Amino acid sequence: MKLLLTGAALVGFAAGSVHAAELGAADEPIRLAINEWTGQHVSTHVGGSMLEAAGYTVEYVTAGYMNMYQAMEDGELHAALEIWSSNVSADYAKKVEAGGVVELGDLELDAKEGIAYPAHVAEICPGLPAWEALVDCASQFATAETLPMGRLVDYPADWGTPGADRMAGLALPFKAVPAGSEGALIAELRASTERKSPLLITFWQPHWAMSAYDVQFIDLPVGEAACFEDPSWGPNPDAVNDCDFAPSRIFKAGWSGMQEKWPAAFEILSNYTLSVDDQQPMMGAVDVDGGSVEAVVAAWMAANEDKWRPVVDAALN
Repeated sequence: MKLLLTGAALVGFAAGSVHAAELGAADEPIRLAINEWTGQHVSTHVGGSMLEAAGYTVEYVTAGYMNMYQAMEDGELHAALEIWSSNVSADYAKKVEAGGVVELGDLELDAKEGIAYPAHVAEICPGLPAWEALVDCASQFATAETLPMGRLVDYPADWGTPGADRMAGLALPFKAVPAGSEGALIAELRASTERKSPLLITFWQPHWAMSAYDVQFIDLPVGEAACFEDPSWGPNPDAVNDCDFAPSRIFKAGWSGMQEKWPAAFEILSNYTLSVDDQQPMMGAVDVDGGSVEAVVAAWMAANEDKWRPVVDAALN
C-alpha cells in the first residue's frame, strides 16, 4: 500500500517521536489477515495504514476466516481486524484459552445480521417482513435445485451456516444454498432487483448494498441465549436456532507475542476503531465505483487524519 506520508516525512515523524525499543522489531513485517469480504479488506487496510504511519512494515496475507487462528497462534499471522462474534469459529475460543491468541478489543462497528430480501419481494410474498409469511410463500422462491422447497442464498460455506440454521430452527420449507463469495451474494441482489424476482438471502450490515438494493430484514423472534441451547424455547419446541441472530459484536484479535515484539503496534491495534459511517462509503467506493481498496483507504486516511492520528500518536509518546 502507498504510504500517506512521503518517505522523508514518515521517517522524520517516526524518528522524532519514538525510540526503536518502543516500536520493537520494526524491521520485521507485521502480517495482517485478509478474509473474504470487502468490509474486512477496508478495516484491515485502515489499521495497516496506521501501523505504517507509525513506522512499521505491513504485509497483507489472504487467510480463511474460519481457520486462520492456528496461523495466528503460530505467529505466522499477527492480527485479524474484523471478526464477527456471530460466526466466529470454535477454534478461536480454543486458541484464546490456550494463550496463543489474544483479543485486541472491539472494532465498534454497529452490526446486524439476518435473513433478508430486496424490498420489492414484499409484493411477491404478502405478509413480509413477518417470518411466518415465508411458510405460504416458499414455492415462490423455489428453483430447479431446491424444488419443492424455496431457495435461501446463505453465506459462503467458509462463513458458517447461519441461514440454514434458521430455516431448520423455524421449520421453514427452504433449502439453504451457500453462495460462492460475497460477490456472488451481491450478484444475486442485483439480479433480483433488476428482474423484480423473488430472493431470500442471508445478509448483514454495514454494507453498501443495504441501501443500494433497499434490503430489508425478516422479523424473526428476538433471540436470547436459551434459543441456541434449549429446543423448548421459542416457536419450534423441537429445535434450537428458532430465533433471530444473536447481536453481533465485531472485534479484533492477534498473536499473543505481538505486545512484546511490537509494543506500539499492539497498542495501536488495540485502540483502533472504525465507524459504520466511515466504513460503508469506502465499501461502496470499491464495490460500486470500482476503486482499489488501497486507493480508497489512502484517500480516506488523508481526509480523516483527525480520526486516526491521535491513536497513533498516543502509542508513540
